[in-house]
Amino acid sequence: MIRHSVVFKLKHPIGSQEEQLFFDAVNKLASIEGVENFITYRQTSTHNSFDYGLFMDFANRALYEKYNSHPEHVAFVDQYWLANVEGFLELDYEPIR
Repeated sequence: MIRHSVVFKLKHPIGSQEEQLFFDAVNKLASIEGVENFITYRQTSTHNSFDYGLFMDFANRALYEKYNSHPEHVAFVDQYWLANVEGFLELDYEPIR
């Protein structure tokens, strides 16, 4: 299993129309084959500068790699992520055996 997570900050104010349009596009990623337990969060800690978290699981590395190269994911990155995100940290985890 791989847990894919990204914490990030948008260029737009919280509650803005741009934020809503971005998350409308984000939520479409949940329908890509292999994505499980898809969830987005608003970050509440004062210990970092990120505003949001995006988390999803994949049953195995092959499904994770397929997601990364999926045309819908690639289009999302090109059209929404690069244009709207001003900072992020990506963390991917596998269970310790």
